[in-house]
Amino acid sequence: MIRRQEVRDVSQQKRETAIEFHRGKKFGARIPLAAGVAFIAALAGTPEARAQIVTPLVPSPTPPWSSLEVFEPVPFAQLWARSGEALEPEDTPVKTRQQPGYESVGVRAGPWMFNPSLTGGVRYDNNVFASGSDKRGDLSATVKPSLEVKSLWERHGIDVQGNVASTSYRRFSQLDQTDANLRLRGRIDLWHDAAILTTFRTALLHEGVGSLTSPTNAAEPTPYTLNSADVTYWQQSGRWAGSFGLRSDTYNFGTTRAINGSIINQDSRDGHIEALHGRIDYAMSGSLGLFTAAEANRRSLRGSPTQSLSSDGYRVLAGVNLQLGHLITGEVSAGYARQRFDDPSIGTISGPTYRALVNWSVTRLLDVHVKAEQLVTQAADTVAGGIRADAIQVGADYELRRNIVLSVGATYERDKFFGQLRNDAVFSTLTELTYKLNRYSTVSLQHQYFRRDSDAPSASYDKHEVGLNVTTRY
Repeated sequence: MIRRQEVRDVSQQKRETAIEFHRGKKFGARIPLAAGVAFIAALAGTPEARAQIVTPLVPSPTPPWSSLEVFEPVPFAQLWARSGEALEPEDTPVKTRQQPGYESVGVRAGPWMFNPSLTGGVRYDNNVFASGSDKRGDLSATVKPSLEVKSLWERHGIDVQGNVASTSYRRFSQLDQTDANLRLRGRIDLWHDAAILTTFRTALLHEGVGSLTSPTNAAEPTPYTLNSADVTYWQQSGRWAGSFGLRSDTYNFGTTRAINGSIINQDSRDGHIEALHGRIDYAMSGSLGLFTAAEANRRSLRGSPTQSLSSDGYRVLAGVNLQLGHLITGEVSAGYARQRFDDPSIGTISGPTYRALVNWSVTRLLDVHVKAEQLVTQAADTVAGGIRADAIQVGADYELRRNIVLSVGATYERDKFFGQLRNDAVFSTLTELTYKLNRYSTVSLQHQYFRRDSDAPSASYDKHEVGLNVTTRY
């Protein structure tokens, strides 16, 4: 009787972990207009032992996408969950580990758990308009209330997340913006090794000035709305696991203003994206798994009378994911991608592609991580039709004390434009010091440097940003 209960609890934990890493379109976040489909987390393993949790194939498709944000929407999942084994805090990633006495409390109401939080911060940007010749600095303040509601049912599950972020500038009020985001994730348990996973999201967001997909010479953020839905079926059988699903994203862009005062209309980027995605995993052992994943998409965008931005394509990846004790975890894959644009002046972007996420726990106080990916997207019609972006990030998280973490990282990105003769090189660094005062409050200090060197002189610039954030949660 006790054994049956343990197995049931473990199976439930596996399913909850799987849905936790399913990213609806990131989560929250910030990549090209049609970056692709977020893959649902899948499990693979022997019936009684280890469940394999795989990260999404790509980040969530939410613009803007740049080297500063491309990797963050994809959580580095622990690839193998040991049944019945509770990991000590020092065996979890430094950046996300929960030390005793610093966990979020939350408010429980029957079968529901509520986790509210409030973040306030100030930031100084020495080049708010991303200009290469006329740098203007400004101080901004941001207030962001958030709420997460989770169900505590034994079967099935619902997770609702919502937040509003309002940013105001001291000198340049035209840069003020307010983003709002609401996402619902659900899990319907069909039986112990099969489930339907869903994500629905609606959001009002903005593209930052100078980002990869922002219009050239824009002097204001570009507003847009996003409505997204994903339905995926997941099934496990012994060492095998598979998932397949359908995703739909709809975008509606507003107008922005150029530096010379003219209006830049972005209606050409309105449209919707449909994608089919699937993945198959095989667990060879408790430390090694094989997988193959594929996605096919159709991007139906309005375009302009002189240029279509619509395209169709696919991406196929195959690789391994592994966990060598608590020392090295990761997923490495390679494959082929092809995106054919309807406009012959853009043509077809195709060739080998890759994706890698590797974490090395040098000591229990130091994590080193490497992340790399290639993506294909389209930018604003004032820039180019198609872009292939290659980026690699190297970073480290060091636990100075159990409540103080220092994080550093550097990213190099190469952007090749199709439809015009242009290539960009991007370099950025990020340093962050996080101090957990107690289970209710956290203070963080950040410094960020960004530099873009482009064949198009108007697109080249660099900037420094320094910020301080205070978060209270319950």
